Amino acid sequence: METLANVKYLVMDKTGTITKGNFEVTAVHDGRDQNIDSAEILELAALAECHSSHPIASSIRRAYEAGGVELDKSRVADVQEVSGKGVIAVVDGIQVAAGNLKLMRQLNIECEACHHVGTIVYVAKGTVDGPLSYIGHVVISDEIKPTSAEAISALKKAGVVKTVMLTGDITSMAESVAKEVGLDEVHAELLPEDKVSHVEKLIAEKNAQAGPGAALAFVGDGINDAPVLAIADLGIAMGALGSDAAIEAADVVLIVKAIRIARKCIRIVNENIWFAIGVKFLCLILGALGIANMWLAIFADVGVMVLCVLNAVRALFVKNV
Repeated sequence: METLANVKYLVMDKTGTITKGNFEVTAVHDGRDQNIDSAEILELAALAECHSSHPIASSIRRAYEAGGVELDKSRVADVQEVSGKGVIAVVDGIQVAAGNLKLMRQLNIECEACHHVGTIVYVAKGTVDGPLSYIGHVVISDEIKPTSAEAISALKKAGVVKTVMLTGDITSMAESVAKEVGLDEVHAELLPEDKVSHVEKLIAEKNAQAGPGAALAFVGDGINDAPVLAIADLGIAMGALGSDAAIEAADVVLIVKAIRIARKCIRIVNENIWFAIGVKFLCLILGALGIANMWLAIFADVGVMVLCVLNAVRALFVKNV
């Protein structure tokens, strides 16, 4: 509770926190020099991602199956997940890679730039033993929660001095989201280990500027965020257990209210402590002077306790964002 009340830096993931996490395929673009259509690109991407639990992979599979065709996982073999980059798999005897630009660079595959705002999943294929070549990409978009901008503003009013977004998405999309909701800082195209490095730097910055008593909280949806949640002063994994109600409840709004409740509770605790100590010291002084009687002593004990409990009831009433 004390840590939550002292939060000055709030670092957050994008997917499922600022955005709804409901990814949808909005476009499929084929490579200019490839004799392949968009339907085949989507099919290969869906098959390559068939064993992944990531929301982006799920959106690709849903888009493919929306055409009335069931995904046949028996066509896929030798799936390799590359953390923070994508997957490589053998589909119908052909090697397929589906992932972000970092995966393509790792495999030395040249890709065409996409100017659409969204998460881009590049697709390449080739023989199992030979080189892979780029065939096209899938554009996936996520919707910003309608309460995110208002919640970020409320966080600043509540005393949070810096709001930062760390995401693995492309820079253009991350900057667009950050600008729309009013974040102070954004870092994009990050792997899980990159997020850890950025949080460590922000903790050092927080200690230097806000003091060691200030706290840094990290908010994520629990997907690939476990290392960052562990090193932050306070880790908040909203909706990480798969609760649709929690995910739909606008995580950042809940965090604003949690911070307000924590700060009000700590303020009430301090009020009660000083009030109780003050009354007891006053009674001791009056007792030493021979002025205090038994009734005043009872008030200093039981009466102060009752007043402190009644004052603590105020913690139940916190204004909404």
